Formats: sequence, C-alpha cells, structure tokens
Amino acid sequence: MLRRPRSSKLARAVPIIAAALVVPGVARAQAGDEPAEERGAGAVPGGSSGAVARPAPPGAPPSPAAVVPPKLEHFEEAPYPPEALAAGLTADVVLALTIDATGAVTQAEVLEPAGHGFDEAARAAALGFRFSPATRGGAPIPVKIKYRYSFTLEEAPPAPAPPPPKTGNLGGRIDIAGTDTPLAGATVVVTTPSGAVERLVTDAQGRWELTLLPPGKYSLEVRAVGFVTVEQTEEVVAGEAAHVTYRLAPESEGIEVTVQGERPPREVTRRTLERREISRIPGTGGDALRSILSLPGVARPPAIAGLLIVRGSSPQDSAIFIDGTWVPLVYHFGGLSSVVPTELLDRIDFYPGNFSARYGRVTGGIVDAGLRAPDTRCTGPYGKPSDKDGCYHGMAQVDLIDARLMLQGPLGPVKGWTFAAAGRRSWMDAWLKPALEQAGAGVTTAPVYYDYQVIAETRPTRDSRVSLRAFGSDDRLDMLITDPASEDPGFGGNLTFGTAFWRIQGLYSGKLARDAELSSMLSVGKDALDFSVGTFNFALVAHPIELRNELGWRVAEGFKLNLGMDYYAAPYDAGVRAPQPPRPGEPDPGPFSTRPPIDAHFKGTVFRPAWYAEAELTPTRRLRVVPGARLDYARDTGHLDFSPRLNARYDVVSPHDEGAGDDSAPRHLRTTVKGGVGLFAQPPQYQQTTNAFGTPGLYSNRAIHYSVGVEQELSRHVEADVEGFFKDLSSLVSSVPEGTGYRYGNDGSGYVVGLETLIKYKPDKRFFGWIAYTLSRSIRQTAPDEPEFLYHYDQTHNLTALGSYRLGRGWEFGARFRIVSGSLVTPVLAGMPALYAADAGAYTPLQGAVDSERLPLFHQLDIRVDKRWQFEDWRLSAYLDVQNVYNNAAIEGISYNYNYSQHTYQSGLPILPSVGVRGEF
Repeated sequence: MLRRPRSSKLARAVPIIAAALVVPGVARAQAGDEPAEERGAGAVPGGSSGAVARPAPPGAPPSPAAVVPPKLEHFEEAPYPPEALAAGLTADVVLALTIDATGAVTQAEVLEPAGHGFDEAARAAALGFRFSPATRGGAPIPVKIKYRYSFTLEEAPPAPAPPPPKTGNLGGRIDIAGTDTPLAGATVVVTTPSGAVERLVTDAQGRWELTLLPPGKYSLEVRAVGFVTVEQTEEVVAGEAAHVTYRLAPESEGIEVTVQGERPPREVTRRTLERREISRIPGTGGDALRSILSLPGVARPPAIAGLLIVRGSSPQDSAIFIDGTWVPLVYHFGGLSSVVPTELLDRIDFYPGNFSARYGRVTGGIVDAGLRAPDTRCTGPYGKPSDKDGCYHGMAQVDLIDARLMLQGPLGPVKGWTFAAAGRRSWMDAWLKPALEQAGAGVTTAPVYYDYQVIAETRPTRDSRVSLRAFGSDDRLDMLITDPASEDPGFGGNLTFGTAFWRIQGLYSGKLARDAELSSMLSVGKDALDFSVGTFNFALVAHPIELRNELGWRVAEGFKLNLGMDYYAAPYDAGVRAPQPPRPGEPDPGPFSTRPPIDAHFKGTVFRPAWYAEAELTPTRRLRVVPGARLDYARDTGHLDFSPRLNARYDVVSPHDEGAGDDSAPRHLRTTVKGGVGLFAQPPQYQQTTNAFGTPGLYSNRAIHYSVGVEQELSRHVEADVEGFFKDLSSLVSSVPEGTGYRYGNDGSGYVVGLETLIKYKPDKRFFGWIAYTLSRSIRQTAPDEPEFLYHYDQTHNLTALGSYRLGRGWEFGARFRIVSGSLVTPVLAGMPALYAADAGAYTPLQGAVDSERLPLFHQLDIRVDKRWQFEDWRLSAYLDVQNVYNNAAIEGISYNYNYSQHTYQSGLPILPSVGVRGEF
C-alpha cells in the first residue's frame, strides 16, 4: 500500500492538552505530553523567578494567583520534507515556544533536533501558531512552554477501482509504400458500426486518430491523389488504443507498378504495373519486364525475339534503363526471361512517348526499371503482418526455363545496412541440347544464360538513401550449321553468339534543405558482343561510364525547378569482318557470299554529355504544367541537339471537388485531359558514322511527338484512358545507292499516327484485368523523291485482353488473349523471282515493294494457374503457365526454295507449357 503524510496536532500548556486534529497530506504535530513532573516546572510565566504555578484541584475555587495555561487556537501545518517523505522517515521535534500576552508565538527554539529537514519545518510552522493567552488571576501573562511536533506517515487507503472502460481509440499512420515517408494530406474515412461517417486528414507526419469510440468493427477507407485506395476493417476494443499503419502504393496514369514512393508525373503518360499484376499476367511466366508487352503502344515482337517495339519505332529507337543506367538489352535469348528478376524490381516506369527531359538520345520510348530496397520486414506466424524489422528472407524457384535463388536481410554486424543477393541460370541446355542433336543440329553449347544482382543499402537519415549495386547478364550459344539455307549458303559452318554486360552502380538521394533535394547516380561497367558465322564475325567490347545528377528546388508554392546533367562515355574496341549491313526496309542486296566483306577495326571513346532543365508548375490543384528543355552533344558526330518539351494535365473533374469528401454525396469520378509536344533527337548508330561502314558528320534523327488524351474514371475500380499520338519524323539517317555501294545521309522522313485505348479494372482483393487496343500506322520515306512505304515494324491492330481472378484457398486463375496484325515482309516478284549468281552458286531474289505484304493475323490464348500454400514460417507456391493454349500455328515469316520459285510459311512456337515451383521464407 502507498503511504501518505499524516498530521495531527495536540497543543498543550503544562499540564493541559489543548487540542487534537488529523489533517491528511501534512505533518502530524503534537504538544509535549510527558507528565508534568517529568518536565519540571511546567509553564513558567515570563519574568518569574522560577516559581511554579500548579493548577488548582478539580472543583476548587480559582485562586487569585491561579495560572491558566494557553490554549492552541490556530495550528500551522508544516510541509513534510520531500527527501524524508521519499525515504519513509518519521520524527518528533521538541520545541520551546515563547508566547506573549496576546497569545502570539514570538520565539521557537529547537530543544531536541531530528534532522532531515524536520527541525526547520517544525520551527517555521510553530511561529505561525495562535494561542489564547495564559492568565494569572484572570489577567493575560507571557509564558514559555514545551511543544512536541511529530511527523508521522500512514498508509493511504486503496483508491477505488475505476469503472470498466466503455470506449477505445483508433488511429495510426499512413506511409508511402516501400518507404518510411509519411503521406500527409491523405483522407481517412471511418464508418462506425452505427453507420456514422467520420472524415479525417493526415497531418505532416501522416498521423490520424479518433478517440472515445464505442467498441465494434469500423470500416476504413484511405485515399490520396496519385495513390491506390486502401480499404480495411479494424476492431475497436474498450479500454484499448488500436494503432494501425497503412502503406499506400503509388498510382499513376495507366497501369500501376509498385511499388514504392512515386514522384509526381512529369510526362503525359507513364504506364506502370502493380506487383500483383506483374507476377500474375498469363504468358509471362511471372516476369515483370515481359509484362510490358501487354501494354498499349507496345507491338508484338517477332517470335523468340526479345525486342521492344514502341509506337511504330524500331527497337534501337527505344532505351532501357535500370535506375537511370542504360543497359544494352532487357531480355535473354528468345525473350522468355528478362535480365532482372521480378523479385528485385521496385518499379517499372514505361513512357511510350513525350517523356521527360531527363531522358534523351532516343526517339521511341523509355523503360526505366528500379531495383527495390532489400526487404527486412518481419512477419508473424502464417505470414501475418508485423511491425518488427530486421528479418531475413529467402526464395528459390525452378521451372522448365531456369532456376533462381535470392537472399535478403540485414547486412550482418554492419549497423543500418541491408543487402540483397540474387542469381539465375537457365537450364534449357539440359533438355534442349539433346533435342537439337536429335533433330540433326550440331550443337556445341545450347542456349544458356545467367544473371546476377547484389545490393547493399542504407539510410543515413530519414530523408536520404545510399545504395550500392552490382548486376549483370550473360547469354551464350554455340552450334554447327551443317545444312545452311539454300537461298544463302554463306550461312554455314560454326555459329557463335554471345552477349554480356555488367554494371557497378552507386545511388544517392536526399534532401539538402527543406526545399532542395539531390539525386545522383554513377555507374561503370562492361558490354561485350560476339557474333560469328562461317567466315564472318563481329566483336565489340565497351566500358560505359554514366553520371547523372538532378537538383530539385521548390522555388515557391506550386513551382518546382529540376536541373540535371546526364553524362555518358564509353571507351570501345570493335572488330568486324562482314559485308555492309542493310538498314531495315531496304532491298535485299543478295546472298552474303556474293557481297564483298569489309575488314575493319575501331577503337575510341564515345562521349555524349547532356544537360536539362524542367519546371513543375501547379498553379491550381487541378492543373499541372511541365515545360522543359534538353541540350545533347555527341562527340562522334560533332553536333549539338536542343530539345524543348511541354506536357500538361488538367483535372476537369477532381475527386477533391467541393463535396467530394462528403460520403453522403456520390463520389466524384475523375476526368483528366492531358497533352504534350516535344522535340526528340537520336544520334546515328555508331557504325553509320564510321569511315568503313558509314558516313562521318551525320546529323541526329529527329522526331516531334504530339499527344492528347483523356482519362476517365468509370467507377471506383474501372478507369478508361484514350490517347491519340502523332510522331513527325525528319532528318532520318537512310542509305541511298552510290557507285557500287551505299552512302548514308539525313534524307529520310516519315510519321507514326495512332490511337491507344486502355480500359483497366484496378486490382481488388480478387480480380484485376484490362483491355488494351492500339490502332497505328507507321510510314517511312528514304528520300524526298522516293515513295512512302509501311515501316517494317508497323502493326495496324493490336488487341490484348487479360484478367486474373483469385478463387480462394490459395488458387488463382488468369488468361490473356491477343489479336495482332501480321508482320510485314518483302515478297519476291512473281514470274521472275530471282537471278542466278554463278560466282556464289546461289540465286539472288528480285524483290517487290519493300514490306508490301502482310503475314496472316496473329492470335493466341495464354493461361496461368497459381496455387499457394502458407505454412507457419514459409510458403510454397506452384504455377502452370501455358502459352498458345490451342496451339495456333502462328505465321512468323516466309521461307523460299533455292530459286525462290516456291515458298512456305514459317511457323512460330507451338503450345509451350511451363511448370514452376517456388519456396519463400
């Protein structure tokens, strides 16, 4: 039991006890109560000679000389000394009090000290006493008495038990998914069990709270502009405070990717995919980067070709980056797998056109994939969410194509650092090599690839991030061609093809001040390409070095300025022995064996620096305007390119319009119009400016991108996006005959026009899906006096419909159906299809109009079935991914006999099932 100070006072003038009183919380004071004979003379009147006054016997008449002792009328409570109280000490202090004829205490002397602050407290309190004066014969007289002031403690009575609580609290914090960054200004709508609605807005720390809530289940909806809405149910328990943390995934135009904090859009259109989507799209094997092929604006590549064809441009007109670092390829052999596993991807930003000024050197599209921070979050039993951190996670997966491993977690004893390491190797060679040998192919090494990624990351402060990475890829194929094609017998003998790259990359991002932030990237690496067939070969080794810096400065409310530099340098060493290559769309110059090879060796350094500036203007909540400009220099051509750009978005109807937060009113469905125009420059390919194969001094290819579109929410989960685009192409590098060969010039032109439509059902607890349709036309012209023709990569119609549904109990089923216009080919002339070349012993075809024949329509159905088992500490999943379910013999090309008098269609891949098993902890 707790004890409290207790004060009671007994004031006594010898031999009379004056009073007794208990006052809680203060000291207990008591007059001296020893017998009078022990105290000697008792009260001695002031001025006396030591005579002792004794009281008259009871009932006796008062004597004229009788003395009446003083009586205590006012008691002064002494504060209990704090240190003594804390130590639980008690004490008695004996005082000698001098009382004058008025009853006032004029002097207090400590006769028996107690220490610990008791003496001072007792003396000060006694000087405040008031007595009725002592009398002698009825007349007041001064006296001196002894007084004991006692300090005691007593146990406090137990406090009454509080009534049982009847209410609880509900609150929490909203963060941006994948980061520790709070999301301020998010709207939290809470629906009580009675149906009442409470609406709150998160503060600068992303916090919100409701107090004194009756127990029960509460429905929560958290929404913010640019983020996926979260819906949850939480239970309030009487007497408890429930604190929940929600992480909102960013949402942008088109299809949403990730994963983690997203900057405001600086482009007309950025299409991304949520993590659940990229791992469940049928026909992709769960590969995130392959899922890009299901987006509007992306053409279907030829069979087993890992090419990225965007809005009618050739593959070399688009670029792929990993966190700002350019990489030479995105897919392994055959396009069956990408060079970065899905498990390490944080985001995939895909820009089909009109992209930001921070990107350049291409006129097509941009893919920028970001690696994720190592995951150290802990989970409870059976995968339940947990607020703990510092756990390790591992994954192993194997299917018919490859096998992969990954481990991530805290970096051992290094405080604050985390790591992730992953590796993958194909094992098609285990079963494909025997199959090829059985088919008669002399295979030395069947197609084999591997890739690897290592990440070490830390956050020095809440607003900064340091990440060190190493990643790379290697593909290799060796085989012996014993039966070359009859139309080109030069393609025989040993065939070797290898491509590899690696990068070491460092990233930093952080705030320099409240309104200034810096992001930097430095990478070094190596690119290697080796190709040989028969007596022809090509080998290239380059060591690219890239540096990117961007300073973002919030100049004022609604005005942010971004200044950046983008440096690219690459020492290279290349050797080639081959005929001059034709450009896509040019007439076939005949068999390789009839064309004189060129032996050349190149060595030098590519240097292409660039600087850019971009402003983000938001004069109102509805309007966002992004003007920008980029200046590029290419030392290999000696030319500067200036590229101004302008993008804008305007919410005609905003979810934040008046009344949008009132849940009693219908929810506003967002309507956004968007548009942009920009100039884009792409330097010539390196071989086009060499003396051996090209023409030095060429200018860059140029393209003006125009786009306009509208985004319309049809419901909370369904959104439609329609965008029209036009690309005006000029100064295209093209080749024209000159003497016995060709020369390059900037005489080409063309245009691409199209319409992209996307109707998307945003992922909910069970379903996601979309329908994407692209209608386009890609036209080229090699010179002003030459006729226009359909470009080789034109696909007029491209329709994709897909969806995936969770059936429950860990089962999920998905399907994708595609209908695409056939590829373009150049036919041979009817009647006289070829001429005989006696020196080569082969026929040279006489071609008709370039790319004037279209192959039959392509259509294909893919399905995917997933099953997941959750155990206490790990989970197991398996999937069946079947491409071309009904085994449609898709036409991919035309094969001719030796003299081109007969032809047959080349079929693509048959039905291709893939079974995979995956374990994680």
